[in-house]
Formats: sequence, C-alpha cells, structure tokens
Amino acid sequence: MTITEQPFHGWSPEAVVFDCDGTLMDTEQHWQDARGRAFRDFGLRPAPGFAERAKGVHYLDCGRMMAEEADKPDLAPELTESLLAHFMERVADDPVTMPGAAEFVRNLSGRLPLAVASNCPLAVVERSLEQAGLLSHFGHIVVPGDPESTGAATRSPDGREPIRPKPWPDVYATAARLCGARSERTLAVEDSFTGIVSARRAGLRVVGVGKPPGDGRESTVDLWVPTLHAPELLDLDWVRAG
Repeated sequence: MTITEQPFHGWSPEAVVFDCDGTLMDTEQHWQDARGRAFRDFGLRPAPGFAERAKGVHYLDCGRMMAEEADKPDLAPELTESLLAHFMERVADDPVTMPGAAEFVRNLSGRLPLAVASNCPLAVVERSLEQAGLLSHFGHIVVPGDPESTGAATRSPDGREPIRPKPWPDVYATAARLCGARSERTLAVEDSFTGIVSARRAGLRVVGVGKPPGDGRESTVDLWVPTLHAPELLDLDWVRAG
C-alpha cells in the first residue's frame, strides 16, 4: 500500500534506521505476555484497550501506565521491574524475526549505514538481534538513557543531555547523526505510531510496516507495507540495486 504514487521518486537514503520491536523482531506478543504476567503478579487486570495504548511505549512509561490505570500508582517501580523481567525471559526463550526483516537487513548491509533506534533497554535490543544473527549488520544502536551510564550511542547531539524515548525525536536524530547522514536523507522503518511520530519529528522519511492502522495514521508515512518483503518495497531502485 503506497501513500503516494511514487513515494521515493528520485530519492535514495544515505542511511536506514530501524525500530526493533515489531519491525525487526517479533516481540510485541512477548511484551503483551509480559504485561499480562506482570499484572497477574500483583493481582491486577489491564483496562480494555491497554495493549494498543502500550504499543511502542518505553517500558518505564509502560510500567507507570500499568500502575496508574490500575489505580495503584505506588506500584509503578515494582510493575516495571516485573514487566522487564518477564519480557527478558520471553525473548531468551523465543527470538523470532519479523517476516522479511532478516533478508531486508542483509540486502542493505554493507551498502548503506544501518542503525537501530529503540525504546527498549540496550541489553534487550542487543540480545534480541544477536540471537537472530543480525547484530553485526548495525553500526549503531540508540536507546533512551543517561549519557553518563549508557555510553556514547545514547547521548544527545550536544553530548550532555540524556536521550529521551519515542515519541521524542532524540533516538532517530542521534542515529542519523551517528551514521553520518542528513536527517532528510535518512529513512526510518517503523511499525508503531509512537515511533513514526519520533522519526517525523527528527526529519526522517518513513516506511511503515505491518497492519495499517485504518484510522488515517498511515497517511503520516511515505510508504506503508505489510511486511519487509513486500514487492512495493523491494522494487524501489535503491533496494533493488543490491
């Protein structure tokens, strides 16, 4: 499903930055399972529609949401810890890539700088990609965090402020900079509206992947495809060049 007739006519990226959860790795079910288990750990139930509201949200913010929506705000730290522990367990047991993701990454690897911009903790992203055999293809992984404790890849452009999570633009702006690419010539690949907003705020062009929201939000991207092996993506000149 293209959003414009020729979404990338005369344009090619200087770098490509991928989201991880739901874009490269099939982990949304893992997060959903982890949220359910964390709720059950404390005898709580999620409110209707919580899974959709939590999609793409940084896990710290998700823990707070879980506590607030359960009317137990004081439980936020414990729920967050439980959420992350259950998720890490699920990832270790069942690392699965999204359809077409591994092939698409390997096709671009060595031809363009590649990076990952994720709301997940660095250890989660690295472990997921390593287990999938994809980690070595990415020059940079950018996640939210404190620049004093999580390394150069999580520092803001001035090197002092912490990287803020999506939907702030920080992770995508930083990833493009580390790749040596101009924001307007960098492509983001995203499955969540939270991530799309982040990439757009950073000035990137965007390919959305997965099931279209169906509520008009897909019009915020340059191209929407069901998977990363969709013909309308693979037929782009700069993709076929590989």
